[in-house]
Amino acid sequence: MTGAAAEGRAVVIGVGNEFRRDDGAGPAVVARLRGHLRDGEPTRLIEAWAGAPVAVIVDAVRAEPTVPGRLHRLVLHQADAAVAPPASSHGLGLDCAIGLAHALDRMPGMLILHAVEVADVGQGTGLTPAVAATIDTLAAAVRQDLDSLRRHSV
Repeated sequence: MTGAAAEGRAVVIGVGNEFRRDDGAGPAVVARLRGHLRDGEPTRLIEAWAGAPVAVIVDAVRAEPTVPGRLHRLVLHQADAAVAPPASSHGLGLDCAIGLAHALDRMPGMLILHAVEVADVGQGTGLTPAVAATIDTLAAAVRQDLDSLRRHSV
């Protein structure tokens, strides 16, 4: 599932599946931001951010070596869209959506990715302790980005 909430001129999208343990980190952050749940299929991501000057994405990622709970932040401007973000925990995920949106000229003006490294994306509910401990920090980082964007667009 993907959570999406309009926040002024930005769209906030939490990518993930709450029934795949730590993969539910994105929707958990959006829930903290009082978002609405949506399907996370790549073309729906493009639909959610199309026309937005800024899209803020929150996702769970795998890394080698992994440090569960470690946070990452990446900013892509439309011209940088060919740069691949960290690998998502999804088969067809954010990297596919970015490539397709770039090819279709449907990228937001800026894409900000907030990602947390996962410990477990197996079936089941509930985040692992390392990832659960980051949800408030991730939500605060998204709020900080949104506040900064508001201050600079006035």
